[in-house]
Amino acid sequence: MAERGIPAGTHDVVIVGGGPAGLTTGLYAARANLNTVLCEGSGTVSQITITDLIENYPGLPDVTGFELINRFREQAIRFGLTVKAEEVLEIAPRALGDVMGWKVTTGGGEYRACAVIVATGAAWRRLGVPGEEGLIGKGVSFCATCDGPFYRNREVVVVGGGDTAVQEALFLTRFASRVTIVHRRGRLRATGVLRDRAFANKKIEFAWESVVSEIRGENAVTGVVVKSVKLPGDTREIPAEGAFIFIGLNPLTQLVRHLVHCDDGGYITVDSTMRTSAPGIFACGDCTKKSLRQVVTACGDGATAAHAAELYIDELKGQAY
Repeated sequence: MAERGIPAGTHDVVIVGGGPAGLTTGLYAARANLNTVLCEGSGTVSQITITDLIENYPGLPDVTGFELINRFREQAIRFGLTVKAEEVLEIAPRALGDVMGWKVTTGGGEYRACAVIVATGAAWRRLGVPGEEGLIGKGVSFCATCDGPFYRNREVVVVGGGDTAVQEALFLTRFASRVTIVHRRGRLRATGVLRDRAFANKKIEFAWESVVSEIRGENAVTGVVVKSVKLPGDTREIPAEGAFIFIGLNPLTQLVRHLVHCDDGGYITVDSTMRTSAPGIFACGDCTKKSLRQVVTACGDGATAAHAAELYIDELKGQAY
C-alpha cells in the first residue's frame, strides 16, 4: 500500500557499491524489512577482492579477501537483499508523491528510492610518471595477488610504505627473487608487525627517501628509475620486470560530488550517522572522509548507515516511532 503518496514499486533503499560497507548496509537494511536493492558495476568492484590475506578481521583470521566478500554477499542475500550487477549512471532528485526521494539510473533500468546509500569505495592512485600508463598490464600492476605468480624468480619493485604496500611486498617474496620497496620517507608507515616481517625478510630491500620518476620498457617493464627526495640530481635505475604501485586511493565519488559535500580530496563528508549534506543520501566506507580505512571500519559504517536510513525512511513515511 502506498504511504503518504509514495508510489507503489518505490524501493526504500538503493545501495551503490558492493564492498564490505555496501554489503553490510544491505544486510542490515534487509533484516530491517526495508525493500532494498544493491547495484554493483565494474566501476565499484571492491578492492578487498584482490587482497590475498586479511589477518585483522575479528573472528576470521587468515581469510582471503575474495572469501570474506563472498561470505558477506551470501549472508546479505539470505536475509533478502537483492543484488544487481548494474553500473549506476546517475543519481538525481525525484518527487515520490508527497515527498522528495531519488531516482537511480543504471545500465539496466531505473530505480525510485526513498534513500540512497553510497558505498562506492576508492581506487588505487597512480604515479603519473612516464611509462606507467603504457605498461599497465605489461609489468605495471596494482594487484600483487593477481599478478605475483607471473614474477617467479624475477626482480620486482613495490612503490609505497603503508600497510598495503608492505603486505603486498611480503606476498611477492613467495615468487620474486628480489623485492625492492621504494618509499619517499626514511621509515615505513606500515604497522609494527608488518614492518618487522619486512625487515626480517632477506628478499626485501629498500630504496629510502626516493620516488619513482620513470618506469622503463617498451613491451614490458625492464627497470624503474628512482630519484632522491633530498639530493637533487641523484637518480638511479633499479632493474625490475614488475612495478607494483600502492600509494593510496582516490575516492570513487564522481556520481555524487554535485549532490553532496565532499572535501578537497573528493571524499564525502558525513556526520556520525553517515548522513551527507543531502537529505536522503547516506555514505559509508572508503568513499567517505575518515581516519582509518579497514574492512572492519567499513562494516561499522555500513551498519550505521542502514540504521540511520531506516529512521529517515520511517520519518519520511510518517511512521516515526
